[in-house]
Amino acid sequence: MAMALQLSLEEYLYRTIRDRTLTVLFQPIVGNQKRAIFGYEALIRGPSNTPLHSPVTLFETAARQGRLVELDVLCREVAIKQFVHLNLPGKLFLNTSPECLFQPNFRTGATLGILKQVGLSPERMVIELTEQFPTENYQAVREAKNHYKSMGFEIAIDDLGAGYAGLRLWSELRPDYVKIDRHFIQDIHDDPAKQEFVRSIKNIARGLNCKVVGEGVETADELDCISKLGIEFIQGYYFARPAPIPVTEIPKSAFQETRENLTQGIGRSLFSRVIGDLLVPVPGITATTNIEETAEIFQRAPQLESLPVVVGHHPLGLVRRTRLMNLLLTRYGRDLHGKKPIMQFLDHDTLMLDRQVPIEQASSLVSEQMKQHKELDFIITDNGAYVGTGSVIDLLEIITEMQVRSARYANPLTLLPGNVPIYEELDHLLREQQEFVVCYCDLDNFKPFNDKYGYEKGDQVIRDLANILRDHVQQEHDFIGHIGGDDFILIFRSPDWQKRCELILDHFKQTAPKYYSREDNEQQGIWSQDRSGNYRFFPLLTLSIGSVRPDPSACKSHHDVASLASIAKREAKRLPGNSLFLERRRRPNCQRPREAVA
Repeated sequence: MAMALQLSLEEYLYRTIRDRTLTVLFQPIVGNQKRAIFGYEALIRGPSNTPLHSPVTLFETAARQGRLVELDVLCREVAIKQFVHLNLPGKLFLNTSPECLFQPNFRTGATLGILKQVGLSPERMVIELTEQFPTENYQAVREAKNHYKSMGFEIAIDDLGAGYAGLRLWSELRPDYVKIDRHFIQDIHDDPAKQEFVRSIKNIARGLNCKVVGEGVETADELDCISKLGIEFIQGYYFARPAPIPVTEIPKSAFQETRENLTQGIGRSLFSRVIGDLLVPVPGITATTNIEETAEIFQRAPQLESLPVVVGHHPLGLVRRTRLMNLLLTRYGRDLHGKKPIMQFLDHDTLMLDRQVPIEQASSLVSEQMKQHKELDFIITDNGAYVGTGSVIDLLEIITEMQVRSARYANPLTLLPGNVPIYEELDHLLREQQEFVVCYCDLDNFKPFNDKYGYEKGDQVIRDLANILRDHVQQEHDFIGHIGGDDFILIFRSPDWQKRCELILDHFKQTAPKYYSREDNEQQGIWSQDRSGNYRFFPLLTLSIGSVRPDPSACKSHHDVASLASIAKREAKRLPGNSLFLERRRRPNCQRPREAVA
């Protein structure tokens, strides 16, 4: 039975190659920055209603029959000719297996010959190496890569992380593109481990001058997440499924569906939300509109609970559906009031919020407003100009979402944001090219204190330090993160950050003695073992703060910032007592003068 099936597959393969009965599907690869199609991946299918319709079965059968190269060349020819026939834009990504490159019947130049035949430039071709079979002959792969490059082709590695030797192949080939396997993209917005993997791949790619493609993107949340991670190209069902005649344009709404992109574009932090995220662009009415005309607008748009009255670009307030309809439903209401100007029924106390107001601040303002008025809509402005309205219901939803995210990534001891949101915030600021100061805070002599007084007392010190930091930062502009243990990160955009650090140091200096016994306070320290097991004297707890102002144009990711901050912290800990150290270097791997402050 097995032999019969094998012969049947062999016959199917023979007929497929002889009759050239392959179907090519194209799936767009979308550029994340330009929000347009960058190119297409060609996906081959065998004849329908046959065992070889699946590409896996098709190529496995060809490999067993020694016809892999023959099939591979045919696939390229079919794909290239159809790509040109459809006049598709951008680059063409063609799959091939490294196994083909060192088959005895492999011949160089076949693809270039096809391109010349149809008039397609080699610069538009990307040879995409898959890992369907193990690859051990890296020398042959390097030679093939050099051959393709010499003809003007670009090289991509497919499904990084799914195959046999992806990282080794990446290191050997130094391709132009690397495509991350869909496993690491699926539900990435809910998986910090996957985010860290993709973030690391992106950082390696930047160092190798390699572009990254995220495969298998199916939802707006996944698109949001990998966009914030800086992935340049996107491929997946979210934009389009593979098709014989594919789409040639991506609607802008595909990007606008993501809340994060409404006001800040690609790269907004999951933990940094503003009221503009709730914006609904409701067209305004003029001050001369009468009540009857306004009622007709409400009837045509039942989803609206209010309408803004705008003069030029200046919002005057909202007209509330409930109040207006109650008026018109009274006896003779329409006859008496229908022709009156709507200004007579305008809510002049409408809350107006600039689109850049943080969600937390907006929540307080809306709550205060609702104590006096139970209305559920407010106006959103941009530097005083009307841009749309917002809903309290939407505000409550986004606050709930933020609280869930914060709880997921918060340090359990202090409830401050942990490593993931710290990375997000730093990368967001770098992408936005914003100036900021990072302060790395670390307790001195904390381990011996823990050893003598116990972990419960140590935890209390850490909680108290977190509260001190909260007391001295400006919540609207600054960010506090808890790396773990006794290490904290402050990200300042407040201009008086140095003064705030000095207040933090002074506050902790006044607080530290309360954690010790009277005897230890009198001797200004404790006797305990150091990390080498030697018994020695340790002074009272102090706080070291290392600060640095990274250059956003030179620091490519949070890794560069972390490196500078770690150097600053190390220097701060060399200073005696509660100390603030200013690292003068702003660029990674750059020798610059330094400055101690306290």
